[in-house]
Amino acid sequence: MWNMNDIVKIEYKGGLVYHIVFDDGKNGDIDFSEYIGRGPVFEPLRNTAFFQNAKIEGGTISWPNGADVAPETLYEKIG
Repeated sequence: MWNMNDIVKIEYKGGLVYHIVFDDGKNGDIDFSEYIGRGPVFEPLRNTAFFQNAKIEGGTISWPNGADVAPETLYEKIG
């Protein structure tokens, strides 16, 4: 169950994968390839150089064009 945890660390792993660490220590690799094609905001993520420009903003991973994924979604994906 997600308890409003924030992402505190991200590490690019290759392809469309980041290793995500939450403030409670939960962590794992997330493949973002499923988001490609889910609207124009995610299309720039196809470009590897752009994809690698992710940062932590508002407790979640985000990209310079405003694309982001809700932290609770990512928390559940880690399992």
